[in-house]
Amino acid sequence: MANPTDRERNRLTGRLGRTAKVGANLSGAALAIGANRLFGGDEGDARAARALADALGKTKGPLMKVAQMLSTVPDFLPPEYAAELATLQAEAPSMGWSFVKRRMRAELGADWQSKFDKFGREAAHAASLGQVHKATTLEGRTVACKLQYPDMSSAVESDVGQLNTMLGLFQRMDGSIDPSDMVTEIAARLREELDYEREAKAMKLYGLMLADKDFVAVPEPVPELSTGRLLTMSWSDGQPLETFEGADAATRNGIAEKLFWTWWGPMNAYGVIHGDPHLGNYQLTDGGNGVNLLDFGCIRIFPPRFVAGVVALYKALLADDFDGTYAAYEIWGFENLSKDLVEVLNVWAGFIYGPLIDDRVRSIADGVKPGDYGRKEAFRVRQLLKEKGPVKIPREFVFMDRAAIGLGAAYLRLGAELNFHQLFEQSLDGFSETALANRQADALAQVGLV
Repeated sequence: MANPTDRERNRLTGRLGRTAKVGANLSGAALAIGANRLFGGDEGDARAARALADALGKTKGPLMKVAQMLSTVPDFLPPEYAAELATLQAEAPSMGWSFVKRRMRAELGADWQSKFDKFGREAAHAASLGQVHKATTLEGRTVACKLQYPDMSSAVESDVGQLNTMLGLFQRMDGSIDPSDMVTEIAARLREELDYEREAKAMKLYGLMLADKDFVAVPEPVPELSTGRLLTMSWSDGQPLETFEGADAATRNGIAEKLFWTWWGPMNAYGVIHGDPHLGNYQLTDGGNGVNLLDFGCIRIFPPRFVAGVVALYKALLADDFDGTYAAYEIWGFENLSKDLVEVLNVWAGFIYGPLIDDRVRSIADGVKPGDYGRKEAFRVRQLLKEKGPVKIPREFVFMDRAAIGLGAAYLRLGAELNFHQLFEQSLDGFSETALANRQADALAQVGLV
C-alpha cells in the first residue's frame, strides 16, 4: 500500500498547478531581469535581483528553500543576487488554527486532541516546508510537533523541474560551473526533508554518534505521536548563538570548540554531516557550556571513500603534495581534471583547509565579516575557471562545501580563536576508511537508516 507521501507525490493536478504558479513567477522575474540588465545601468543587477527574490518569495515551499540555500554558497551567485536572496529567511507566516486542526486530524485521527494535554494554537516556528507547535503530552512531557504543509511532495516534484530554469538565471551565462549534478543532489535532499520518518531516524543517529559528547543534546522523537508528515520530539530550550557574541573570549572559544566536535566528530568518525548551517539550528544552554542541535531533515551520509578523499586532500595540502591533491579530487568525483584545473581547485581548498593546516591559535579567517566568508576566494576561483574551466561540481561536494562555509561563518560571528589544526588531528585519531565504513554501517543499522 502506498504511503501518504507517495500519494501526494503522484498528485498530477498538484504538480501541474504548482508548475504553472512557479513558472509564471519565474517568467515574470526573467522578463524583469532582461529589462533591468538591458536598461538598468549600474542599478540593473540590484533591481533584477529584487525581482527574482520577490518571485521566489511568492512561491514559498521548496524552491524558496533552494534559493536560501544557494545564497549561502560564496559567489555561486552574483553579489546582488546573494544579498537579495539571503532576505528569504526560513521564518515564514504560519498557517492558522483551522489549517492545523485539519492537518493534525489527517495525521493522528479525529481524536488527535485527546492525545495531548495541551497543544499550542499558535506556531512556535514557521518555515518554508512546515511549522512547529509546542505541546504537552498526557504524561506531562513538553514536546515540539513539526507539521508539514499539505502537498509538499507535489511541490517538490514540480519545483525540481523548475530548478534548472532558476539556476540558468543565476548563472548569467558565464559558464564557469556546470551545476547539473548540483541539481540532482539538491533534489535528493529536498525529497528526504519531506520524509519525517527518516528525519526521526536521523535524529536517533545523531544521538548515537554524539553520545560521548556530554555537552551536546539531541531531541528524542516520540514515535506514537509521529507520522511521515508529523514529527513529534522532545522540546529544546536554549539561547541563540548570537546571544554570546559579546561574551568573554574563553566562553566564545569554548562554544566554537563544541561546535567543531558537533560537526566534525560525526563526519570523521561516521561519514555524516548536518547539512544545514543555519545558526538557528544551534541553541546554547548553561551559559554556553551546552549545545542543543536541532533540525535533522538535511543530513548527508557520505560513502566512506569520499570521507577518505577529504582526509587525503588535507594530508596532501599539509605536505604540499600536488599529485596528492590531484588524486584526492578524483576520489571526490571531479571529472576531466587537468593540472591547470587542479591548481584552480587548490585555491579554494587552500582557503577551506587553511585553518586546519595552520598549527597555531588563530581565527577561521582574519579580517573577514561573517557574510563575506569565502566570497573573495570564490570570486577568484570563478575568474580562474572562466579561463581554465568549466568544472562540474560533484554531488558530494555540494553540502560538504555549504556546511563548511556555514560553520566558518558561525566561528566568525563568535570571533573565535582556536588551534583548528590540533582539533582536526584529534578528530582523525585512528582514522581509516575501513574502520569508518564498519562504524557507519553499524550505526545506520541500529537506527534503521539506509
